[in-house]
Amino acid sequence: MPASSPLAPPAPRIERPALRVVPSLSPLTRDRSPALAGSRGMLVPVRRRGGMLVTLGNWWVLHKRLALRAIALLVALCVAAGCYVMREDVSEGLNVVGSVLTGHMADVGFGIEKIEINGLSLTREADVAHALGIEIGSTSLGFDIAEARLRVEEIPSIASATIRKVYPDTLMVSITEKAPMARWRIDGATMLIDASGAPIAPASIENGDLPLVIGEGAGDNAMAMINLVNRYPDLTFDLAALNRVADRRWDLIFYSGLRVQLPETGVVDALGRLNGYQLDHQVLQRDLDLIDMRVAQYVAVRPTVREEDDQ
Repeated sequence: MPASSPLAPPAPRIERPALRVVPSLSPLTRDRSPALAGSRGMLVPVRRRGGMLVTLGNWWVLHKRLALRAIALLVALCVAAGCYVMREDVSEGLNVVGSVLTGHMADVGFGIEKIEINGLSLTREADVAHALGIEIGSTSLGFDIAEARLRVEEIPSIASATIRKVYPDTLMVSITEKAPMARWRIDGATMLIDASGAPIAPASIENGDLPLVIGEGAGDNAMAMINLVNRYPDLTFDLAALNRVADRRWDLIFYSGLRVQLPETGVVDALGRLNGYQLDHQVLQRDLDLIDMRVAQYVAVRPTVREEDDQ
């Protein structure tokens, strides 16, 4: 190395800590039994969890919903059994309470004092009032309008009814009656019938413009026959009634006294021929009291017999 170069710095010194000998470790015991704890002087011994309470607690957590349903069902059964055993006492008590409450409601102004009925033509007001079932002490609060409406609609002449409460003391009843289609005379009484042939109310003078059918079974077949005859206006001009004979066939009865006997079958054809005879020969205005058309393709007539003809 040349004499002129500077001296190199000394290398750094590394110091390491001296190693210490560690004594051998003893394994820890896992025995935590109460006996060991007591032998070591522990103040609170460890309690082992278990037994019936723990089992019930676990079952409650897992089956809580099912248990609640079972309890509710048991309570309901007990209540039902108690009500059945004491049903007479409970019913009597409810009746007493209901009577007291009804009386109080009537006293404070909720008693039914006024009934307004509109839409009546064939039906009597007394029949509607009876069907409503209103008694002394009935109140608007406790009145069942649904049940009353069903009773009113059972009246033969009524198609539908609407009942409305107007508090505190009024009932509004609106009636829609069935439409009468004809008059049916049987056994000396004349009834109005609807489209099905069912009687709905007694006939009066005001119903004189409706067709008249006579005889047993006439009501059930009235509308079919009336519709057939109405096809021929010339046959209805002086027509007084349609007479059902033995519930098998029809006779046409005119105000002049003429009777036309129609067949049991082939009525449409017979009416068509009779209409032709009327148009061509005015047979219905002839001096006849009987035209027999009961046999197809044949017509028999009987002239009217008068007293002067016998002399």
